[in-house]
Amino acid sequence: MARSALLNVMVQAAFKAGKSLSRDFGEVQNLQVSMKGPGDYVSQADRKAEKILREELMKARPTYGYLGEDGDEVVGTDGAHRWIVDTLDGAANFLHGIPHFAITVALERQGEIVTAVILNPATDELYTAERGGGAFLNDRRLRVAARRSLSDAVISSGTPFLGRGHHGNHLIELRHVMGEVAGVRSLGSPSLALAYVAAGRFDGHWERDLMPWDLAAGILMVREAGGWIADIDGGNKPIEDGSIIAGNEYIRKALHEVLHRPMPGK
Repeated sequence: MARSALLNVMVQAAFKAGKSLSRDFGEVQNLQVSMKGPGDYVSQADRKAEKILREELMKARPTYGYLGEDGDEVVGTDGAHRWIVDTLDGAANFLHGIPHFAITVALERQGEIVTAVILNPATDELYTAERGGGAFLNDRRLRVAARRSLSDAVISSGTPFLGRGHHGNHLIELRHVMGEVAGVRSLGSPSLALAYVAAGRFDGHWERDLMPWDLAAGILMVREAGGWIADIDGGNKPIEDGSIIAGNEYIRKALHEVLHRPMPGK
């Protein structure tokens, strides 16, 4: 698979930050035994990896803007490009020693995501996509699953964090979806969930209360794998809306219909 110069920059930066996260991940389980500040340790690991990633990206393209998971934003001098990154998508998994977390890097050009990288440092799975060039897992081209019926589909979703999002509405949506599908999974990393949709591992994904860095790379990954993306209201602005439904054309549409069934008492 031939990669553009920009994609190579992103991949190299992600792997360099990933080495730092992998070393720190190896120590997490020891901290769980002692109960001595594992949350602080994860925060430090995240900040250290973010520093590496940011330095690598800004060194390669110093005129580009930058938006990180901590909300820190730098406006680029070129006015057209912006990195959108999250160095630890799946922090709760990392904290509990679960090897399902990701570094995500997306490049936005004039408001459109054009290049994306999602790396799970614990498994060395590297997902890449470039607009018009397809999506890949390592060097294997990706296609979304072809299933058309929800009854055959495994769907993923994200459970709202305590104190963020509406748990009651999510439970209602979950009840509706579980009655229609073969199974529902919630693995704790929106970017990897969308990468799994692109790879055909999940047939679809829905989630609310998301931030740009949760979505940017995964949106391009799904689209370049032949999938369809919408916000939960059916519009074409998931990043602005902070919600997403993803899948092939048929699953996305069917999920939308299930999620918009009237709530009890309405």
